[in-house]
Amino acid sequence: MARDPLPQLAVRDASPAEQARPLALSLLVSLRPAQWTKNLIVFAGLIFGRELFDPVSVLRSIGAFLIFCALSGIVYLLNDIADRDADRRHPLKAQRPIASGELSPRTAAAFGSVLAVGSLGAAYWLGVGFGVVASAYVGLLALYSAFLKHVVIIDVLTIAVGFVLRAVAGAVVIHVPFSHWLLVCTILLALFLALSKRRHEIVLLADHARGHRRILEEYSPYLLDQMVSVVTASTLMAYAFYTISPETVEKFGTDLLGLTVPFPLYGIFRYLYLVHQKEGGGSPAEMLVNDRPLLVCVALWAAAIVVIIYRPLPMW
Repeated sequence: MARDPLPQLAVRDASPAEQARPLALSLLVSLRPAQWTKNLIVFAGLIFGRELFDPVSVLRSIGAFLIFCALSGIVYLLNDIADRDADRRHPLKAQRPIASGELSPRTAAAFGSVLAVGSLGAAYWLGVGFGVVASAYVGLLALYSAFLKHVVIIDVLTIAVGFVLRAVAGAVVIHVPFSHWLLVCTILLALFLALSKRRHEIVLLADHARGHRRILEEYSPYLLDQMVSVVTASTLMAYAFYTISPETVEKFGTDLLGLTVPFPLYGIFRYLYLVHQKEGGGSPAEMLVNDRPLLVCVALWAAAIVVIIYRPLPMW
């Protein structure tokens, strides 16, 4: 028996203004600049590598951030091209330029190819090691777009590894070591966000989830809640252990980082509140920007980290 399509009432027709959107703007929208906040993890190496006040390292990190914004945009283009038919049956994704027919797949692919060559060229110009990590990121996410996103559990793990590669790239580009603890915290936090997003998709689409994306039939809200619970506890424990580990205390000359644990505690609990009580979680980047308590929590955590790691503050 054929599956029922998604409710047509949920899909909004594009306005005349949107239909007449210039090509350059359509391409920019397809790169999803609102999602570029995910690439801020690139600056972790700069902060925890104690290079925040080194001008050269700052400039190299900014360059790495911009390159990964371009690379992640290429990945979004690949996803939108591959998923355009399924996206047309989604109440929100149907408005994306490629799914709506506003931007042709051929034009998007050509633009993505040019952007990929330019971005990877810039990555190798910054350093061979950084270029290799950037290439690995694009290759991994290309495999995700091709088939890994259709493999249960591997799909969310792939997304999480993508965040780890961003973090590693941020350390490699300024030639600083990156703590294994922070790599563990990064992959666990990324898993938490990816699983929460899967849950949001299933709840939003309800009985039509399977018709939109094949992999969603392998999950259920209950299963995802169990996974999120495990990852939540693991993330908080890993971060707490990192802040008090002898390696960390020796590196920064202080055990005060343990005082920052309440920030990730509140941040994760706030995120879970938004997912379960406010039906959020569809876009972690937008939730971070739009939810003021969550944004303030992240900002205070970052400020506390900088004050503790870089005390006494340099004199200007």
